[in-house]
Amino acid sequence: MSGFQSQVLVQPAPGVAGDFCDSNPRSTVDAGPGGFVAGANGVTVGAFAWTQGYPIDANSAPTVVNNTGYGSVTGFVHREQQALITQYLGTFSMLVPTGFPVTLFNAGSFWVKNSGTTEATIGMNAYANFSNGLVTFAAASSPNVSASGTASSIAAGTASVTGSISGDVLTVTAVGSGTLVVGGTLSGTNVASGTMIVSQISGTAGGVGTYSVSIPEQTVASTTISETYGTLTVGGTVTGTFGVGDVLSGSGGGGVTAGTYITALGTGTGGAGTYICSPTQTVTSTTISAATNVQTKFIAASAGAPGELIKMTSHLFG
Repeated sequence: MSGFQSQVLVQPAPGVAGDFCDSNPRSTVDAGPGGFVAGANGVTVGAFAWTQGYPIDANSAPTVVNNTGYGSVTGFVHREQQALITQYLGTFSMLVPTGFPVTLFNAGSFWVKNSGTTEATIGMNAYANFSNGLVTFAAASSPNVSASGTASSIAAGTASVTGSISGDVLTVTAVGSGTLVVGGTLSGTNVASGTMIVSQISGTAGGVGTYSVSIPEQTVASTTISETYGTLTVGGTVTGTFGVGDVLSGSGGGGVTAGTYITALGTGTGGAGTYICSPTQTVTSTTISAATNVQTKFIAASAGAPGELIKMTSHLFG
């Protein structure tokens, strides 16, 4: 049987990824009605996570949490025996199943696995990978750049629809032009500034149907609603893998706006092709690179090689 214990070590492991590494103060992220629940792929313990909007409706729908995302992390998934073994004859699991409650910590000290390729030293900043929430360590403002395309560009994209918003749900009844995309920014009479499409709930892809939006508690009567976004076309010599959440950079072609990130896949699935990004902009053909992780407020409180357990804390030195 794979995974059956075959040895006993003299010294036990100091902890398991996700455990508290000390008894210093810690705090959790405030959840809305219904709390936080694991998303469609479950949530891994001992990793960072992002929330998917804050829905508010008559049923007090819970907020979905995933180990994938973009922008600043929402919090860290502490180990509290909440993962379940669901695979037949499985020996261990760090996965919280879909729909199960999740608590996220935004402060404290934890054991984490150094998932990077270099040694972590005390004081290094902790970074969260956009694709899985795993933790790596590096100097401040040193995100990993894992992909680039030497002849890439960004085109401003738009769509116009007739629709209304109730709570956090956009209902589209007609399409005037273009196609709605996840991550696009909405505008229109009484639409809250900064509202973005989080996901499509039902209907024709990008057209008539219902969509979850990022800002809840809105009441928008039927009106013309516009969406803006960027379409990244990756081309030329392509290295690495582009993915949702990656932060884009490039100085040529007019320059990529600081903080631009990929919100959804287009025709591209990691290599050459198109990707949806935000905010909208126009960048002519140039080299565009993608960073795969984001700096968090946590730092390394101990040193360790790749694959080893590291003490990570939000209590800064000095």
